Amino acid sequence: MVSLVDSMTGDHAARPCLVLSNDANAGGLQKAAARGIATAAVDHRPFKGDRTAFEAELVKPILEAGADIVCLAGFMRVLTEGFVSQFEGRMLNIHPSLLPKYKGLHTHARALEAGDSEAGCSVHEVTPRLDDGPLLGQARVPVLEGDTPETLADRVLKQEHRLYPGVLRRYAAGDRTPLLLGWDG
Repeated sequence: MVSLVDSMTGDHAARPCLVLSNDANAGGLQKAAARGIATAAVDHRPFKGDRTAFEAELVKPILEAGADIVCLAGFMRVLTEGFVSQFEGRMLNIHPSLLPKYKGLHTHARALEAGDSEAGCSVHEVTPRLDDGPLLGQARVPVLEGDTPETLADRVLKQEHRLYPGVLRRYAAGDRTPLLLGWDG
């Protein structure tokens, strides 16, 4: 989130208008507030599995902020088709694998178990199907001998901080051409 927010300066077509979390204690909320960005939190727990009711509350601050593009970053809740459809073609997500490989969780462990020689991250448009929207960018990293899910995750995260801001800059300017980044060590 911080790399996205910090990238939206100068000639960038987007500006941050809200940082929203389902956890009022999320560190990103304090970082956003320190940058003068509006924040909100909608805790999912009181809704006890009623996703529709949770999402009805979640959408309110987004609409009140007038967001044109919604960028998911570390939001680990599956969103329903009803929610996603409100932002069709305007919602992005970053995923820590080279999609279409390893949708869902435990991506780094799965890449290691498969014996992959490279891993990475992908930015995609959000659709109702999990980690399945059109690809807008990918960044690759080598899988090194002795890697653990944690060491691989650290290298992938560095690429996420490069890729997502680059994709958002292009996307906000109307360019949907995928951005492809290699490993620069």
